[in-house]
Amino acid sequence: MGAAQQPTYPDRSAVDAAVAKLRSVPPLVFAGECDELKAKLAAVAQGEAFLLQGGDCAETFAGATADNTRNKLRVLLQMAVVLTYAASLPVVKVGRLAGQFAKPRSSDLETRDGVTLPAYRGDAVNGYEFTLESRVPDPHRLVEVYNNSASTLNLVRAFVTGGYADLRQVHTWNTDFVLGSPAGKRYEKVANEIDRALNFMQAIGADPDEFHRVDFHSSHEALVLEYEHALTRIDSRTGSPYDVSGHFVWIGERTRQLDGAHVELLSHIKNPIGVKLGPTTTADDAIALSNKLNPDNEPGRLTFITRMGAGKIRDALPPLVEKVTASGVRAAWVCDPMHGNTFEASSGYKTRRFDDVIEEVQGFFDVHRSLGTWPGGIHVELTGDDVTECVGGGEELAEIDLSQRYESVCDPRLNRVQSLELAFLVAEMLRKA
Repeated sequence: MGAAQQPTYPDRSAVDAAVAKLRSVPPLVFAGECDELKAKLAAVAQGEAFLLQGGDCAETFAGATADNTRNKLRVLLQMAVVLTYAASLPVVKVGRLAGQFAKPRSSDLETRDGVTLPAYRGDAVNGYEFTLESRVPDPHRLVEVYNNSASTLNLVRAFVTGGYADLRQVHTWNTDFVLGSPAGKRYEKVANEIDRALNFMQAIGADPDEFHRVDFHSSHEALVLEYEHALTRIDSRTGSPYDVSGHFVWIGERTRQLDGAHVELLSHIKNPIGVKLGPTTTADDAIALSNKLNPDNEPGRLTFITRMGAGKIRDALPPLVEKVTASGVRAAWVCDPMHGNTFEASSGYKTRRFDDVIEEVQGFFDVHRSLGTWPGGIHVELTGDDVTECVGGGEELAEIDLSQRYESVCDPRLNRVQSLELAFLVAEMLRKA
């Protein structure tokens, strides 16, 4: 089988030039960092840690600013503090950033008012503006993906090591959220408990440097194969290939064909990897993917990210988890409660109901609890900004509010308040897990 979901470039020589450029650039991440993340994900697979993965549906070049990066990082760190405290377990923090510039589409073409043009496939491929010039796939954009990812990662590294991510500071942000949020009363108790725990640790002389920095890793869907191939390098320590475009890369629901090019590429790299599994996935599909992608059954190597939909998860997930687990497959199970719950509002905006997102996560926890397996994490599309893209939540956003600040170029994201509400609600589930 060939490569699904690839752009059709009009000029092959331009593709060759872009790939040659990418082959010459320094790595965005290092093999040793990928190995560190794999060890953390092994703890997730073994029920000793929880994965929080989140960020934009699709990053844009215009959105790769210091403010946007800081705001996304800030909300992920806030969520992680709440989850860490609730679970009394390490929370592995992975951003959907510094590489999430491409999106699969259900159709190659888009028609508006009788005009048909190539579909927008993310800034990695073409422009969002509905003109022929903008929509023609341009391979030079892959070099722009690298440049924007490099500047984003540079900023993230500075934030997480330079004191911005200090645990005490992040917690004061949560206190602000609790005070200013309509749902705040519900979460005040947890915030106060964290406050007391921090005061206790300070009082007994816990090392303040332990609070000062955090581990944070990058991830994206490995979709445009020219980019991923060009950034796959041989590690000088081990002689093994790593995709140095990100620490963790995953295969999407539309590209997980066992004999497809995406599965083939990711079967050769040594990064920790993920596979999205939708409601049509059978247990045999998942076992076959594991055999191909993780033949040594190494914990931390493979994460299954389920995206069933709130109405299907309680029926679709149990047979999958039960048979895969019984077969001896060692994988982390993570819930993506976003992609199965998208619908079009009467106004034409794509949106998601916050209640559906919570219901899918609750179903995910309930299924794992009933089977005695570990609900290993959540994978969410979110932003640190006050957008109006998903309806519901403590702010009670309605469909009529969507037009106020709908900024996503693809799928709707949770805003800062909804993301933090999700963290507190998942924290309650973790306490019972």
